[in-house]
Amino acid sequence: MSDAYPHLFAPTVLHGVALRNRIVHASMTTKMGRDQKITEPLISYYRNRAEGGAGLIVTEPLAVQPWHGQYYKINVFEDSAGIKRWADEIEQHDCRLIGQLQDSGRGRHEEGKHPYAIAPSALPDDLSWTVPRALTDEAIEALIDRFVDASEHLQAAGFSGVEISAGHGHLFHQFLSPWSNLREDRWGGNVKNRSRIVAELGQRIRARCGESFIIGLKLPGVDGIEGSVDVAEAQRFTRQLALPDMFSYFCHAQGSHSPWLDTHVPDMHGPRVPYTSIIQAMRESAGDVPLMALGLITDPAEGERLLADGDAELIGLGRPLVTDPSWPNKSRDGRAAEIRYCVSCNTCWATIIRDGQPIACDNNPRVGLSAEADWWPHKAQTPGRVVVVGGGVAGLEAAWVAAARGHEVTLLSRGEQVGGKTWLQAQLPGGENLSSVYDYQLHAAQRAGVDVQISGLATVQDVLDLEPDHVVLATGATMMWPRELPAELRDEGYIMDLRTLMTDMLEYTEHQGGTAVIFDQDHTHGTYMAAEHLRTLFDRVVLLTPRETVAQFEALVVRQGIYRRLNELGIEIIPFAQFGDMSALEEGAVMARNIYTGAQTRIDDIALMTYSTPRRQDDGLYEPLANAGLNVQRVGDCRTPDRLLAATQGGHELGNSL
Repeated sequence: MSDAYPHLFAPTVLHGVALRNRIVHASMTTKMGRDQKITEPLISYYRNRAEGGAGLIVTEPLAVQPWHGQYYKINVFEDSAGIKRWADEIEQHDCRLIGQLQDSGRGRHEEGKHPYAIAPSALPDDLSWTVPRALTDEAIEALIDRFVDASEHLQAAGFSGVEISAGHGHLFHQFLSPWSNLREDRWGGNVKNRSRIVAELGQRIRARCGESFIIGLKLPGVDGIEGSVDVAEAQRFTRQLALPDMFSYFCHAQGSHSPWLDTHVPDMHGPRVPYTSIIQAMRESAGDVPLMALGLITDPAEGERLLADGDAELIGLGRPLVTDPSWPNKSRDGRAAEIRYCVSCNTCWATIIRDGQPIACDNNPRVGLSAEADWWPHKAQTPGRVVVVGGGVAGLEAAWVAAARGHEVTLLSRGEQVGGKTWLQAQLPGGENLSSVYDYQLHAAQRAGVDVQISGLATVQDVLDLEPDHVVLATGATMMWPRELPAELRDEGYIMDLRTLMTDMLEYTEHQGGTAVIFDQDHTHGTYMAAEHLRTLFDRVVLLTPRETVAQFEALVVRQGIYRRLNELGIEIIPFAQFGDMSALEEGAVMARNIYTGAQTRIDDIALMTYSTPRRQDDGLYEPLANAGLNVQRVGDCRTPDRLLAATQGGHELGNSL
C-alpha cells in the first residue's frame, strides 16, 4: 500500500474476486484487433497496463451479436484460443480482466447509417438520425440469452467477469431513458419496466456464472438531452438496480449520441474532476453496491480524495492509462513527476473514431508497442554528439530519447521557455494540461543529461561550434500570409499571424474594446482557444472562414465543445468568406467577401485583424548545415507541419534512430 495514497492502493474484493488496489482501467476501444481476432499489439496494450499496476481492466467492447461485424472488435465466440491467451496474459500479473458487453443500438457517431440498428423504439438517433428497428419481445429475450452465453464463454476462458455497458447512448441506455423508450409493454413505461432488460440480464448472468464472478454495470449519468436522463432520473434507476447480490459495481458515464457526446470525455475547458457532484448523488443511490468514479480524473491525488471522502469505492481511468500505463506504479512508488499525464485533448478518440486507426496519444508515442510500461531507451551501440535546434515538443522528445540512449545531447532553444507552440496553447483557455507534455519531456531530458541552452535564435556557426555527429532541426513553422491580402499590409506590420499576436497579447488584461477579426484557414483547436481569449479583451470577435463552418479538422467530440463555447461567448462565424475590399480599412472596417457570389459583408469598429493559416517550414538552417557536411534531420513542423501527435511521435522515432 502507498503511504501517499493509502485509499487508492487499498485492496478490495468484488463478489469474491480480490483486487490489489482500487484503480480500474475503464473500457477504451483500441482498434488493435484484426478480423475480429486477438493481435500482438492488442495483447501488448493490455499487458502493459497490467504490468503498470492497474487492479482491474475492463476490455474494449466485444463482438457478441452476429451484426457486431466491425473488423477490430474481438468476437467472443470466434477466437476462443485468443481470448484465453488474453485472460492468461493479464491475470498472471495479479490484475483482473473483465469483458465489456455492449450493443450500440441506434447510436452512431456521425453519418453512418446501419442496416442492423436496433432500439426499444423506432426513433431517430439524436446525433446521426439513424432510424432503428424496434425490438420485439422475442428479440429482447434472444438478445439477453446471447449476452449471458457470452459471459459464460468469457468465464470459461479465464476472465474474472463482465461489464454491461448501459451508458454512452448505447442500446441499454436507450431502454433506460424515457426519451428513447416509448414502449408500453413490460420493457417500457415506468422506471422498473425501463430497467427490466438490465436487471434481467444481470440476474441471468449471475445465475449462469455463479457468485465468484464480477458483474459491473455502466449506467447513464446526465446525458444532456432534455426529457431523457438527468441526475434525478439516473438516481431512480440506480436505486432500482442497486441489488448487491447481482451487481458488483456501478459506474456512471455522461453524455450520449447527441450534441452532448463530448461530455463523456471532458476536456480542460471546465473544472477538474467535473462530475464530482454527480458521483456523490449516485453514491447516495447505489446502496451497498460499490461505485466507480469516472470522468477527467488524471492525478492520483484526485482519485485518493474521492475515495477518502467516501464518494466512491473504485477509480476508473481511461485516457490517463492510455497516456501512461505505469500511472499506478509511479503513483504508488512516489514517482508522480515521472508520469506522462493525460492532457485531455481527445486525440485518442479522434484516431479511433475519425481516422479509423489504432488508438494513439499526444503524450505517449509508444501506445501498443511491446515495451511501454516504465519504458526507458536501450543504449546506442556508438554514442555520439547530437545537437537539437528547437525546444518544442518534437525537439524535446528527440533530445531526451537520444540522451537516454547514451548520446551527448545539446538542445538549443530560442524561446524563454521550452514547449514551442504547445507552450503558447497551454496559456490559452482550456490548454492548461498541455504543459504536461513538455514538463515530462524536460524532466526526462534533465534525468538523461541533456544540456538545455536558452540561446536565442541559433545560427549555423552556433551549431558548427559544437562539432556534432548528428543535427536535429526542430525549428517549427510559420503561418503563411493570406494570398487575398495585399502584401503592403504585411510589410507595414498592421496584421500579424495569430500565433505571433497571441504571444504578444498574453499579458493583456485590460479590455480593449472594438472588434477582433480572425481569418480561419486552420480549423484546429488552438485557433478557437485564441478566439476565446480575444473575446475577453474585445467587444466582438468574428471568425471568417472559406468553408461552411469552423473546426472541421477536429474530431467530433472536440468540435462539439468548440461550437458550444463559441455560441455561449457570442463569437460570430461568417462562412464561405475571405477578406474582401481592403479600402474600408481607412474607415475602421473590414469587408468579408463571399467566395461563391462575391457579395461583401461589412464589419465595423475593427480594433484587430489576424489570421490563422497553413504553416510553412522554418528550415532555413538545413541547407547550409548539410552543405557543411553535417548529418542533418528535420522533425516536427520543421519537417511537415502537423499536429502535436505527429510532433511527439516523430521526435520519439528520430531519437530512437540515432
